Amino acid sequence: MKKTVIVTSLVALLSLGAALPAQAAAKKEVGVLQLVEHASLNASYKGFKKGLAAGGYKEGKNLKLDYQNAQNSQDNLKSMSDKLVKEKPDLLLGIATPAAQSLLNATQDTPIVVTAVTDLKAAKLVDSNQKPGGNVTGTTDMVPIKKQIDLLLSIKPKAKTIGIMYNAGESNSKLQAKEAQKVLKKAGVKVKVKTANTTNDVQQVTETLAEQTDGIYIPTDNTFASAAAVIGEVAKEKKTPIVAGSVDQVKDGGLATYGIDYEKLGEQTGKMAAKILDGKAKPAELSVEKAKDLKLVINKEMAKALDIDPSTIKAPK
Repeated sequence: MKKTVIVTSLVALLSLGAALPAQAAAKKEVGVLQLVEHASLNASYKGFKKGLAAGGYKEGKNLKLDYQNAQNSQDNLKSMSDKLVKEKPDLLLGIATPAAQSLLNATQDTPIVVTAVTDLKAAKLVDSNQKPGGNVTGTTDMVPIKKQIDLLLSIKPKAKTIGIMYNAGESNSKLQAKEAQKVLKKAGVKVKVKTANTTNDVQQVTETLAEQTDGIYIPTDNTFASAAAVIGEVAKEKKTPIVAGSVDQVKDGGLATYGIDYEKLGEQTGKMAAKILDGKAKPAELSVEKAKDLKLVINKEMAKALDIDPSTIKAPK
């Protein structure tokens, strides 16, 4: 009788195990490498975790996350990439272009998803956005630059000179700044460009440009995003409207944007990652996605400081 009970119990347990979802049967491990600490990238990571949860992967239950922040150091990027790869995770996340490139340099085998990267092809992360072809896919944060410039010119319709500032060492920023210059020149507006290599240079660059222009445009640049609060103080003092590339940059020191919500973008990336972890998709075949949620965001406190009625700021057509 006892043998019969034991056998029956074993059969029942085996049947139950077979019935469990694959996600519950084995915990998945994801390594995360973020370039630097600032609101947009932090929001990307927060959204990524939400996207994974929506796909059935929750930290502490069937998901282990190993988060590393390089604090904008190239040495840290390499050592952290090597460390994450050696742990043999099921998937890697790269937040911002240098982080994504560092992970790819460390492995061409482990699946990698990336976010907060403007042009994955130009960064040599994929063969094409439609067919990535390797072990990398993800989401692009390419913003609607023409619409953002149109927004700035609608705020300052009589502007004769517009400034652009960014870190020339960031390929994403360089690409966006070049496009913004084209749009402004086509609109018949003069352009002044200033660059900063580190956050220590941002205040001086902002002050100089604010004195020489009628308004400033900042692309989605990690260096300037890290110093958004400093930029905001200069903008208030000089009464200079600033349109930034991302929602978070505006919240921390700009006037307005028509741009990306990085938390939503990260969530898209997390849902892509969940498909890969499920075994339903491979990076090589999973097309790069654009942001699905663009919105007008106005910093009302900044508008008040600049004597601008926020109700007059409208989304570009």
